[in-house]
Amino acid sequence: MDFGLSGKTALVLGASRGLGAACARELALEGVTVYAAARNTAAIAGWAADLPAGQVVPVALDLSDPAQVAAVSAEMAQTGIDILIANCGGPKAGPATGQSTAAWQAAWEAMALPVMAIADALLPGMCARGFGRIITIGSSGIVSPIPGLALSNGIRGALAGWSKTLAGEVAAQGVTVNMVLPGRIGTDRVAELDAGRAAKTGQSVEEVAAASRATIPAGRYGDPAEFAAVAAFLASARASYVTGSMIRVDGGMLRNL
Repeated sequence: MDFGLSGKTALVLGASRGLGAACARELALEGVTVYAAARNTAAIAGWAADLPAGQVVPVALDLSDPAQVAAVSAEMAQTGIDILIANCGGPKAGPATGQSTAAWQAAWEAMALPVMAIADALLPGMCARGFGRIITIGSSGIVSPIPGLALSNGIRGALAGWSKTLAGEVAAQGVTVNMVLPGRIGTDRVAELDAGRAAKTGQSVEEVAAASRATIPAGRYGDPAEFAAVAAFLASARASYVTGSMIRVDGGMLRNL
């Protein structure tokens, strides 16, 4: 299938590793010029080394720094971005009980506000060109809150409400707004969560991972490339009538309708 993406431009947040890197690479393989943003730009250069020169442009960005977010937003608005992959790292694990106001505020400022600000800066250009894709990487915790990940559940849930509202506002201008919800994808973040659970329970990491795999009908963790393929489709011209949706990529893990 021709995704019709050759010649388009994308900004991918959190592109140094994991799902962000996988999405950035998939778009680059489709002929998109990708501005890959992260604090660790050396890691971006590493995974992009086999791609044509200039296909992937590393952009230094710390999403927790408002000044950097504002500067990159302005630069990318001038560049003319067609596709935004809004990806941010998850906050520390922990219960809802006893979370400090400072912890909630830090998670909000690092995960939600930067995504909203960057999208707002890019939207006028997308609307003027009559083509735009805003794809936010969420979590299965939006649909079925994950015990022990209260900060992530709360902030990503807020992003889901923002995404759905925005989708209705810009659909007539040719801009689609969707979320992709990963289940247990084999990334460093999931490995870190498994290791944390192993430390708390006294199990081995493999025992924790095996128990997790047993809850997934597909019987395995997903490959980041499988997730990225769904994001690339949503970015494509073929997905022009898909907006305001949350697409699960979880091997059937969630039983919710």
